Amino acid sequence: MKPKFHDDMTMDAIMREWPDTIRVVLDHGLLCVGCPIASFHTPADAAKEHQVDETRLIHDLVDAMKG
Repeated sequence: MKPKFHDDMTMDAIMREWPDTIRVVLDHGLLCVGCPIASFHTPADAAKEHQVDETRLIHDLVDAMKG
């Protein structure tokens, strides 16, 4: 059974569990793929760090998780 998304998940955990989210990360211009900090940053952290809309990022990630 796959875990459910929650706000405390790291970007690394999200991309590993739901590989379709990698496209979302790249489309938002985030540099999380292969970044050592991705194992510490939540989507909120990544959005803040890269000045992207947090709500939109999370919405798009959740959509990608659905397949």
